[in-house]
Amino acid sequence: MTALRIGFVGAGNMAQALAKGFISAGITQAGRIVASSPEVDQHLLQQMSEMGCDTTYNNKEAAYDSDVTIVCVKPAVVSRVLHDLKSCVTPSRPLVTSVALGVTLASLEGALPPLARVVRVMPNTPALVMMGASVFARGAHATDQDAQLTHRLLSSVGVCDEVPETCLDAVTGLSGAGPAYMYVVMEALADGGVKMGLPRHLALKLAAHTMMGSAKMVLTTGKHPGQLKDDVCSPGGCSIQGVHALERGRLRCALMNAVHDATLTSRETDAAK
Repeated sequence: MTALRIGFVGAGNMAQALAKGFISAGITQAGRIVASSPEVDQHLLQQMSEMGCDTTYNNKEAAYDSDVTIVCVKPAVVSRVLHDLKSCVTPSRPLVTSVALGVTLASLEGALPPLARVVRVMPNTPALVMMGASVFARGAHATDQDAQLTHRLLSSVGVCDEVPETCLDAVTGLSGAGPAYMYVVMEALADGGVKMGLPRHLALKLAAHTMMGSAKMVLTTGKHPGQLKDDVCSPGGCSIQGVHALERGRLRCALMNAVHDATLTSRETDAAK
């Protein structure tokens, strides 16, 4: 596995997070990673170079002789990138993995040679701190070994599950966009603390650690969040008063609507590709 050669087409934050995870997990070595990006993004390539990775302005050079080529570019330029890669892709190698939002497996496979092995990934930004929540769906010609490899790669920057492609829009609405929802909740909690007299830096620190600790409780104990909420709320206490205020403000409904609306937007994006 340490001999794995990985090419990144695109060298932005997600590519850097993935590369860092692959290296830290011992999946490959920095010298076996090649990243490409336009000359205008030279600063991104410099950051990859500082990690010990090779860099190039040529997308074909990133894909050439790689075992896995990861497409980490904006959806609008995916078709051009795949055109660049087309001559480098065969049924045997590389495995082409795309993190581009809204670009379907059918679109990816249609732009590459017949029998190309393709995987579509939906990561989220906490991968930047090795706490990502990612899922992937495999294309028609991706093998069980490809799925196992993808799982190992993505698990190096957090947790990972395989899903049917039909689930990816809902995943986008929940975990893909979810960090934005959590930042809004965190900021609101901190604002509440400031309103009641706490210094801003302390209020934000307490809000962030409260969210992180609560998530850890769910994952560690295996208890339903409702049960953990009940454990905190004593009869007639301040916690149940706060929960009542959240119910009056329809927080649950607002968060469910956020996932719903983001999912529909993702579906519309898919349909437009």
